[in-house]
Amino acid sequence: MTELQATRAVLTKEDLVRAFRECGLREGQHIFVHTSLSKLGFVVGGAETLIQSLLEIVGEEGTLMMPSQTWKNLDPSTGVHGDVPMEWWPIIRENWPPYDKEITPAIGMGVVAEVFRKWPGAKRSDHPARSIAAVGKHAEYLTQNHDLCNIFGKDSPLDKLYRLHGHVLLIGVGYDKNTSLHLAETIAGFPSKKFVHESSAIMENGTRKWVTYETQAVDDEDFIRLGEEYDKEMNIKIHKVGNAEVRFLDQPQLVDWAAAWMEKNRG
Repeated sequence: MTELQATRAVLTKEDLVRAFRECGLREGQHIFVHTSLSKLGFVVGGAETLIQSLLEIVGEEGTLMMPSQTWKNLDPSTGVHGDVPMEWWPIIRENWPPYDKEITPAIGMGVVAEVFRKWPGAKRSDHPARSIAAVGKHAEYLTQNHDLCNIFGKDSPLDKLYRLHGHVLLIGVGYDKNTSLHLAETIAGFPSKKFVHESSAIMENGTRKWVTYETQAVDDEDFIRLGEEYDKEMNIKIHKVGNAEVRFLDQPQLVDWAAAWMEKNRG
């Protein structure tokens, strides 16, 4: 047996259900989940087992939500395609496939989010670059009317979760992956807030279009520092599930605190 095998946890669905309940998950909750499956250890059944365990806990009255962003459907000038030559940019703008919530993969969101967006009964929002997916009681409410220009602000999926007094579950990932902090950015007033123009391929009335829209610029550079201070000030318990650190957070409490923090700490 190698050292890795000796220290790596093996987890069944029953193990996960028990462990996540010990973290505070309960029936009827509405939870935005961010996860790194590999950090847990060896999950028997992989992403499917993890999703089943969380759905079993929240039950029919609860809802799970995960990011299903398709950020490669942004203008090539932003660098989303790596170091492609500038002369390719017009070709990409002209030919990048339009967002299709049934088909477009959740690039870079991890295997759990990709499996989740295709889960039976899953709903997915219409934003061509920043979509979210949800399963459960409020899945349709959370995913409908995701405005092109208002990605993370009022009436966005994040704001709707806030109004449902939802939670955030971070499994093996830190605050730099905590999308709810972008809602705090929209609420907070700070001098460096700015708006940018983004472009994506969409389908409109059966025709592919390359559309440009204005939206608030996001900035996650201070999210790790913010999270460290939040953990300390709010005495956040860091749980251990398998080999992963897990945080289970009250989303409105986090968002309100983070908005105030940004107003104090951002220029």
